[in-house]
Amino acid sequence: MTYSYAGNTERNPFLTEFKTQFNAPPFDQIKIEHYEPAFMEGIRQQKSELKAIIVNKEKPTFKNTIVTFDNSGEILRRVEGVFFNLTEAETNDSLTAISIKMAPVLSEHNDNVYLNKALFKRINAVYAQKKFLKLTREQERLLDRIYKKFIRSGAALDAQKQARLRQINKDLSILGIDFSNHVLNETNAYQLVVSDKKDLSGLPEWFIQSASEDAKAHGKPGKWVFTLQSSSRLPFLQYADNRNLREQVYTAYINRANKGDKNDNKAIISRIITLRLEKANLLGFDNYANFVLDQNMAKNSDTVMNFLNKLWGYSIVNAKKEAAELQKIMDKEGKGEKLVAWDWWYYSEKVRQEKYNLSEDELKPYFKLENVREGAFAVANKLYGITLTEMKNMPVYHPDVKAFDVKDSNGSHLGLLYLDYFPRPGKRGGAWMNNYKDQCGAVRPVICNVASFTKPAGEIPSLLTVDEVQTLFHEFGHALHGLLSKCNYVGVSGTNVARDFVELPSQVMEHWATEPEVLKMYAKNYKTGEVMPDSLIQKLNKQMLFNQGFMTTELLAAAILDMELHNLKDAKGLDIIDFEKKTMDKIGLIPEIAPRYRCTYFNHIIGEYAAGYYSYLWANVLDSDAFEAFKEHGLFDKATATAFRTNVLEKGGSEEPMELYKRFRGAEPKLEPMLKDRGLQ
Repeated sequence: MTYSYAGNTERNPFLTEFKTQFNAPPFDQIKIEHYEPAFMEGIRQQKSELKAIIVNKEKPTFKNTIVTFDNSGEILRRVEGVFFNLTEAETNDSLTAISIKMAPVLSEHNDNVYLNKALFKRINAVYAQKKFLKLTREQERLLDRIYKKFIRSGAALDAQKQARLRQINKDLSILGIDFSNHVLNETNAYQLVVSDKKDLSGLPEWFIQSASEDAKAHGKPGKWVFTLQSSSRLPFLQYADNRNLREQVYTAYINRANKGDKNDNKAIISRIITLRLEKANLLGFDNYANFVLDQNMAKNSDTVMNFLNKLWGYSIVNAKKEAAELQKIMDKEGKGEKLVAWDWWYYSEKVRQEKYNLSEDELKPYFKLENVREGAFAVANKLYGITLTEMKNMPVYHPDVKAFDVKDSNGSHLGLLYLDYFPRPGKRGGAWMNNYKDQCGAVRPVICNVASFTKPAGEIPSLLTVDEVQTLFHEFGHALHGLLSKCNYVGVSGTNVARDFVELPSQVMEHWATEPEVLKMYAKNYKTGEVMPDSLIQKLNKQMLFNQGFMTTELLAAAILDMELHNLKDAKGLDIIDFEKKTMDKIGLIPEIAPRYRCTYFNHIIGEYAAGYYSYLWANVLDSDAFEAFKEHGLFDKATATAFRTNVLEKGGSEEPMELYKRFRGAEPKLEPMLKDRGLQ
């Protein structure tokens, strides 16, 4: 493919190393017209770099083949880092159009790389002499990863099968974009507009004010607008007395992209599953789950399903007990109503108040976003000695975004961190960490944390729920994994680890969020500055196991749904809604609970968590066991923190994950701490 582009390297910031502090993206200089030429020049440059490997007359070595391959595609990495982060966090019609146009082009380029027989011949030549090369463990891992990536991409297939694989990859790239755009469109399209103040009964003042601000922003002054964003949907389900309106919000949420209109995803997800199965078969696997899991800690589908089914036996029993408890509260009201799904959050809040004399609204004044953020920073400082300083003049892609210079205890620069915490129409739901630039040798990373927490409204700042507090700590844990990386090669640095290991650094960080010692550091009333009193801390920690049956069950249901979709060995005529229902009926999911994500809006499994959503629970075993080490020696014990940093956070994917974990902990993880943490014993 040939391509000519207007302009020169001075005009397109992607075509040279960013001339900014820390080589951060110059968001104030990047324009829509820069992306496509940069993609095409990046492809052209990488082709040239790979050709140089192929025509090299020297014998293939680790340095001239593997390292050169790992370093190739610098422009492409640069533009992809910015473009794909913005299509998630701040997209628009122009970016969407470019993503649709470039998806098949990038898919073709990727196949041109990994299906290149001459290039694979040199990779294979190095791999064949691996045991004689005296490589470091990190170098061995890089070699293994690159070799296996070629094999898993079809390098060893015949020409006919490679041609079919190319078409499958191209189709999947376009289908994935369509799927995610449909979910975003559906989320943005829904508004519950309340005109009658009576319908606000039960809602806290901060939430009413936030809904009023949203109404003004949508040109509906004097009314209140509620959306499907978590920061709006969940408080509404939790507090609204109007049961019919709760039903409307809940029903709209669980039926996203399932209405038979232009945003419907049923045919798309069915097609994706069918193509993935065909791809797995071409590559020698009986289903797509086993293809994915072959490079994870779990290794195969049977191991994952045994793990999930074992947990299901614990969780569903607890969920049923919780449902019975909620029904008792409803019976006391004497309305003759039976518990349904849109009642769960509302009556759970009543049980919380009755059982623990505690409401979420009582806690929120102590969880001002900025204070929680500083709490996470303080934990990282006490554990690892790092500091984070806001850089007010650093270019950002949206006014809500803040940039932080991260320094090690000796004052050296560790990386740049962007924090983007508020919902908006161009941002997909959920929370995540990602890289703009990977760590590699002396090159330090540029990383982002993105979420959709409650926005400030009037004089009321952003006040977080306990779940949002844990989410902030969780994503910051991912950021630490990237920021503290100390690897020599891009292919194994930072979060380039097995999918079922990547959640360990994030989930272990959550444990500190609600420890009494840590709460004393950051949980301060936004009006008075008063530190959260001991009585409230005790209530908070007593209720940490509250509703865990529900939360574990909805998470497990989604993980099982993901696995069963990708366990299919015949996907012909797949009716996705019927399959979902039969799968949930088979495991005995109660009607009062839906999977955390249903098929038509399950963005995780369209991205990198296909046959991988179980990872959150798998890693939960690791993180609960890991935190036991800190509880045994002290929350901020330097030796324990140093062991975790040097054996986990700094190592990326440079060694086998279980070996890294055992080096930190001294043994493989036990299941009991996780069951205890979730109250599932």
